[in-house]
Amino acid sequence: MTDDLYNDKVIALAGNIPRVGELDAPDVMTRKTSKLCGSWLEIDLAFEGGAVSDCALRLQACALGQAAAAILTGNIIGATPDEIVSARDALKAMLKDGGAPPEGRFADLALLQAVAEYPARQDSTMLAFNAAAEAVESARVEAA
Repeated sequence: MTDDLYNDKVIALAGNIPRVGELDAPDVMTRKTSKLCGSWLEIDLAFEGGAVSDCALRLQACALGQAAAAILTGNIIGATPDEIVSARDALKAMLKDGGAPPEGRFADLALLQAVAEYPARQDSTMLAFNAAAEAVESARVEAA
């Protein structure tokens, strides 16, 4: 692996994930597993006024998956479902299609741009944002 894939910033993020644990009464909980590597993540979300008001997660993932989870949980409070889904879609485009890095509150995902060169690492890198997007979509359906 190259130094740009596991650079100091990525390693620092992986070692400092905010909001690890669980919520007492989440509005929604989602679990996702990477079939490729076995990484898994569970995320609890609570909503107020159409935005995320609280978040907690549990995970077992590689440093890249942990770094993405740290970016998610460090910036998710106050995010709308549309922002979360857009960030997931932009991350996927960045990793799989050479798209531009996400902008806005999740712009730090640009630190993971080198993962685009390593397809086997992309599923675990996407895990936190896939789970969060699934959770907010589930919450939308429940609220309807």
